[in-house]
Amino acid sequence: MSNFEAQALTHMLVVADPDASRDWYVDVLGASLYGEYGGTSVVLELFGNWLLLVTGGEPSPEKPTVTLDSPNDSDRVSAQIIFRVEDCQHSYELLRSKGADFLTPPLERTGETRAFFRDPDGHLFEISSLTG
Repeated sequence: MSNFEAQALTHMLVVADPDASRDWYVDVLGASLYGEYGGTSVVLELFGNWLLLVTGGEPSPEKPTVTLDSPNDSDRVSAQIIFRVEDCQHSYELLRSKGADFLTPPLERTGETRAFFRDPDGHLFEISSLTG
């Protein structure tokens, strides 16, 4: 049996307002706009990865039991995106100056410094740097 092979990895996030989310990802995180489709999806390039922002939707023939919905409780998450950075404090200050809303300032814990922030829909992000 051969190994599974893929040509790219895309992270998809369901958002309430694709235009506002696009602007936030471009302005705050420095993403590059790749394309926009029908007012319901935006494709961005972010640190060598694809990020697909889509509006919610009802089940469809290829996913008959799945409803896409943006987070309804930003304090209950099942996934997050983590950025390893050289200097967490510096990245924190830079992202805050661009409008990122952090939960706390960076805190050192178990050999790394970390700080968490959310996008406009409540998706959770982490920046972290190794200490020592």
